[in-house]
Amino acid sequence: MGTLVIGSAGLAPEAVASDVQPKQWYLDAMGADEMWKYSTGKGVKVAVIDTGVNPATSSLKGQVLLDEVPKSAKYHVTQDYVGHGTTMAEIIAGTGAGGGIKGLAPGAKIIPIRVGLDALKDEKEREKSLTSTQAIRAAADSDAKIINMSYGSPYYDSGEADAIKYAASKGKLLFSSIGNDADKKQKNSYPAIDPYVIGVSAVDESGTVAKFSTRSDYVDFAAAGVKIPGWCDNKFTEYCTTDGTSPASALASASAALVWSVHPNWTANQVLRTLLDTAGRSWPRDKPSTYLGYGAIRPRRVLINKDINPGPANRDPLYAENGTDADADVTATSSRSAAPPSGRPAKDAGSTSAAAKDSGSGSNTTTWVIIGAVAAVLVVGGAGFGVLRARRNT
Repeated sequence: MGTLVIGSAGLAPEAVASDVQPKQWYLDAMGADEMWKYSTGKGVKVAVIDTGVNPATSSLKGQVLLDEVPKSAKYHVTQDYVGHGTTMAEIIAGTGAGGGIKGLAPGAKIIPIRVGLDALKDEKEREKSLTSTQAIRAAADSDAKIINMSYGSPYYDSGEADAIKYAASKGKLLFSSIGNDADKKQKNSYPAIDPYVIGVSAVDESGTVAKFSTRSDYVDFAAAGVKIPGWCDNKFTEYCTTDGTSPASALASASAALVWSVHPNWTANQVLRTLLDTAGRSWPRDKPSTYLGYGAIRPRRVLINKDINPGPANRDPLYAENGTDADADVTATSSRSAAPPSGRPAKDAGSTSAAAKDSGSGSNTTTWVIIGAVAAVLVVGGAGFGVLRARRNT
């Protein structure tokens, strides 16, 4: 399918201290300590399709389910050739042991699946690794409820699109980084813009949209993606500071794990709907932004609401963009054309069963959103986000 690139914009040259948890600013911003009173993600498995996952780091010991890796995906799955996949796994489900990264869903478990991304320079080794299509199908056949794909390619692949539909038909939630090309040249980023994949953009500690985070009609959520601790390389001796939509995708996957753990009988549609309804935004739900989609993902708002209504189990909350019937199960769309989308239709403007109540206040030049317990102004390039926001299908 062409070049597959990991969704990290780069590593800062200065390594951070071995105890990285004080650097994990996003945990406080999202109200992690409060959320963990309700859920840690226990009982939920997340497939991490990436550069491999090293299960021997202090934070991942006991968190990686190697026995549940599909046979087709076992090749060198524990050999992370750059440290990227291990970082994503820790951001999702790290225990924080030994001063390592504390995952947002430390009770969740990881099923690693190694894919031949561009960072793997050995061509022969890349040929032996799974393609994105093969990796997604392997993840779909695993017991993972959630699939995290912190990588992207500008090239459409019909096989990958079919694999995604297959995974969705099996009830999986799929998250992907939206890309890091906003400050260079806007590009499509697959699989994030494929139907049934939830695209995630990046914001910094103040809530400002990251300059690198790709503006796209296919952004669904925003999450932290600036100054995030991650492994410097495949030696696993020190952490660096990293930027990118990769960690943002991982945090979205972890958020879904927290919710699904508390509501194990919900379908993927219901988990996604509650996260969409409670996302931090001050614009109308039926007019998602090209920068932040439905807004900053806030699982805390789902977890603390004992009376939250997840809506119908089989109704796709993004049916308009995915091309499904409003009240049909995703499995009814298997005959749908796999052609690349030329423009995303308007989002589902249906009734909101779990509307966010603390969307804050705004002005003509500034839009405020509550990310977790923290209010943050969302700006892009110095101008008010509310001014720059446009309809996604224009």
